[in-house]
Amino acid sequence: MALRRPLLLLLVLALGIAATASAQDPAPAPAAPPIATPTAGAPEIPIRDLEAIVVTGVQPGPGLWRVSKGGHVMWVLGTLSPLPRGMQWDSGAIEKAISQSQEVLFSPSVEIKTDRGFFGNLVLLPSALKARRNPDGKRLQDVVTPEQYARWQVLKARYIGGDRGIEQWRPVFAALELYDKAIRKSGMSARGLIGPTVTKLAKRHGVKVSNPKLMITISQPRQALKEFANTSLEDLDCFGKTMDRIETDLGTMVARANAWAIGDIQTLRELPYGNQFTTCSAAFSSAALARKHGVADMAGQMQNKWLAAAESALMRNHTTFATLPIAELLKSDGYLARLEAKGYTVEAP
Repeated sequence: MALRRPLLLLLVLALGIAATASAQDPAPAPAAPPIATPTAGAPEIPIRDLEAIVVTGVQPGPGLWRVSKGGHVMWVLGTLSPLPRGMQWDSGAIEKAISQSQEVLFSPSVEIKTDRGFFGNLVLLPSALKARRNPDGKRLQDVVTPEQYARWQVLKARYIGGDRGIEQWRPVFAALELYDKAIRKSGMSARGLIGPTVTKLAKRHGVKVSNPKLMITISQPRQALKEFANTSLEDLDCFGKTMDRIETDLGTMVARANAWAIGDIQTLRELPYGNQFTTCSAAFSSAALARKHGVADMAGQMQNKWLAAAESALMRNHTTFATLPIAELLKSDGYLARLEAKGYTVEAP
């Protein structure tokens, strides 16, 4: 959950290596190439051009949820990705809440450990890149349906261009790349904005930072890579649903990003939350290799980690500041609903 790209985590999990990436703003998206014509006999796939305008400039972001019990308070910021690429976050209200807190509790994350160390993991990178390809040298058109491949050709031409190497990738990784390029072209960015800002503010005010983590150890990463390279994934549903979302939901994603930026909680409640990542996650977590390395029910394990950390923080601190994906805060059965069921008072902004 505390991830720039949810599927990037899954890739790391599946390959069994630890990745270190420096957070940096993506380059501006290039102009869209002409839309390609599908192959003869393939149906035409309409793509809705975006009319929504992405907000820019200084924006306040959403208000904070309040969780309390026995005089102890936790302020929770709902996070969202992607966000408008041209916005600047006015974090003044957030800084005030953090400065009055004894602890900052981040969303749960996953940490991968191997027995090879940083440089040992770097040696595995060529094998990792090879493992994202389809087994047996197959290409995308060999493993997806003809209807899916016709849609892929149109979307690839629009958002990726003439990259031939991606035609060798497994559907789930091709879908991730397509999604990333599409949100960039639409004026949004999945770059880290909220996490680095909160971390900087906590450091400025000398506030303790806690990161609830699900630890997964891969003792033989080279063997795990070898197994993964020869493992088939049930990822056609992920491929199709990612294209569904790009074809029909980009406008809603822009509206959702704008609503977060201006602090419009009501609009965030009303907008539908299309999310293909649950399906894409299942492509990995259902594989025998993933179960072998403890990836099964990762979402449940991460939720339990965060809830335990939250209750502990609420018990020992007078005031705590926390972050969670805003979709979880709006769900009737999300993280805060679990706390409410345990007797905590939860107040929305």
